[in-house]
Amino acid sequence: MNAWTFETQPGALGDSAVTLVEGSSFCVCASSGDIVPGGAQGIYHADTRLLSRWELRVDESPVEPLRVLPAEPYHATFLGRTRPRPGQAESTLLVIRDRYVGGGLREDVTLRNMSDEAAGCVVTLHVGSDLADLFEVKGGHVQHVSGVETSADTSGLLIMAAGRARGARVVTDPMPAATPGLLTFRAVVPARGEWLVTVQVNPILEGEESPAWFSTQHPLEHAEPARRRADWERLSPVVTTSNRTLAQILRQSREDLGSLRIFEPDKPGELPSIAAGAPWFMTLFGRDSLLTSWMALPLDQSLALGTLRRLARLQGTVDDPLTEEEPGKILHEIRFGAQTGATPFASHAYYGSVDSTALFVMLLGELRRWGLHNEAVDELMPYADAALGWISRSADPFLYYRRKTDHGLLNQGWKDSYDGINFADGTLARPPIALAEVQGYVYAAYIARSHFAAEAGDHEQEERWASRAARLREAFNERFWLPERGYYAMGLDGGGRAVDGLGSNMGHCLWTGIVDEDKAGHVAEHLLSPAMFTGYGVRTLASTMGAYNPMSYHNGSVWPHDNALVAAGLMRYGFAEGARRIAFGLMDAAKAFNWRLPELFCGFDRTEFAAPVPYPTSCSPQAWAAAAPIQLVRTLLRLDPWVTHGQVWLDPVGLKNLKISGLQIAGSRVTIEVGDEGVAVSGLPEGVTLFNEPRRPVTAALR
Repeated sequence: MNAWTFETQPGALGDSAVTLVEGSSFCVCASSGDIVPGGAQGIYHADTRLLSRWELRVDESPVEPLRVLPAEPYHATFLGRTRPRPGQAESTLLVIRDRYVGGGLREDVTLRNMSDEAAGCVVTLHVGSDLADLFEVKGGHVQHVSGVETSADTSGLLIMAAGRARGARVVTDPMPAATPGLLTFRAVVPARGEWLVTVQVNPILEGEESPAWFSTQHPLEHAEPARRRADWERLSPVVTTSNRTLAQILRQSREDLGSLRIFEPDKPGELPSIAAGAPWFMTLFGRDSLLTSWMALPLDQSLALGTLRRLARLQGTVDDPLTEEEPGKILHEIRFGAQTGATPFASHAYYGSVDSTALFVMLLGELRRWGLHNEAVDELMPYADAALGWISRSADPFLYYRRKTDHGLLNQGWKDSYDGINFADGTLARPPIALAEVQGYVYAAYIARSHFAAEAGDHEQEERWASRAARLREAFNERFWLPERGYYAMGLDGGGRAVDGLGSNMGHCLWTGIVDEDKAGHVAEHLLSPAMFTGYGVRTLASTMGAYNPMSYHNGSVWPHDNALVAAGLMRYGFAEGARRIAFGLMDAAKAFNWRLPELFCGFDRTEFAAPVPYPTSCSPQAWAAAAPIQLVRTLLRLDPWVTHGQVWLDPVGLKNLKISGLQIAGSRVTIEVGDEGVAVSGLPEGVTLFNEPRRPVTAALR
């Protein structure tokens, strides 16, 4: 069994790889459109590689790629040309591969003849499948699956794995000459005309075949993903700004988040949750989905509600050491692997996360501040109380983690690589470990619960949770603070020793408000020091630490979501200039990455290289990286709604000539305009007062 650790990271897909995404389906292919066997390329659905080979040939020769034309996240057009026709010096046949990914695949292959003479040719499509589990592919150790059979029928090809009840059917129009692994078409392309074949790949799961979502049975614009995308764009807030970089980044973020939404087929009409990222994490993750939903609140609050509801349905109810499930615990991730038992996540949930449970309660509290209706709060409150029950049973006063078996994740915070938690000299911390940021999340969860109790008029519960928060904050500032160094420890190890590595973790503590105000200035100084701030963002680990490596996953790299929370924390404590530096540094990085922030990038200093250096196996698009620019804009706006108290704070820093229309607060569509002469707001819900100032006091527990 394999867990997501540094050791099992996939190899780099390569700069020329093309990734298409729709919900739990995705495609990774070459720039020609071909899927070449032997690597990570393929068509994936429900954590299964449906196709591992998909190579187009014309007259037995590969198509020469010309250009990839990206369209929607699930759609791209691949342009290529054939070799020259007999007696010709130049190619006269253009090949257009129009590909749509979702619940399988649809591909329209067009041959366009630029000659005055009809072209007769043989078009072949080489098809192969290993029906491999996603984790096998990602880890680079795909085992030969015995019993995968490919058979030909009148519609095309049928691929099935004996005993698996999983496979795929390849159907075409017009019908081909089919043999196992090969579809053959004899085409005559008219002079100055076209020839077209449509190929569809339908997944077979649990023995049942379902049509690809872009089916040939209805127009493309009527396909469910196309309708959802149109609704997403129509209902999203509209941002108008003279800052072209910001406009492009926010547009890309909106598109990426829309493509990563997960809709449950057996629950039509249910609000979506969100997948963690492409290509390897196209499934629900506790931590990732919760933090993404939080940061995306200005764009869409239904995403947070859908994520909370789905996580609530999957909340732990029993003790299971193998999956690390416990009553009240929120899962780490859910998987639907092709090989039951191949991984700890196959076909069920895995709960090895120390922070998802507190983040669940935090998000519910924040969503209520934005105006979530009481009915939804009442629906989810029992799950929040169950989550707090798990925290209360586990924390005394700090919340530690230690995996239950050697099959689980060794580190269970967001820096979950095996070497992600270390001392200043580079020594690895040994579990059980209490992470600094996790105590901040727990603190904020206690505060959120006390607010719910106050709204309900339950003063006993209000005082209970406020007192727990106060005790935790006092203990945290006593045990985690390193006075001789002027920063917070990354964590406490199993022997109670402070893990004195200088990392970005303490920026999350600013975000949640657990930091004593007299220590915040020292924290800010370290976060923005040359050892930590690269000019593009804050490193996960300072360059002065023994384990520092700017090309590592968690020990010196720059993560956009991490920086978005650090910036929010700096702003919360009044360090507006520091927050602005991080925000605009990340925007510069996004511009260099073609407007899309990746999951992470290398932590080299901006003065050393002219552009940020990519991290080769970084996911893109990735959910919390896509949501980071939205959180950064909220931070720079200093936008803080508290609808239940009839208050909204707004005091922009570093933004100008910006208009946001259709921002949803408590069901109302609000317009914010930031101009040279100040801020104008219209459309606030009745009874809500605007304060043109940052919320104060910054660290107060209940107000």
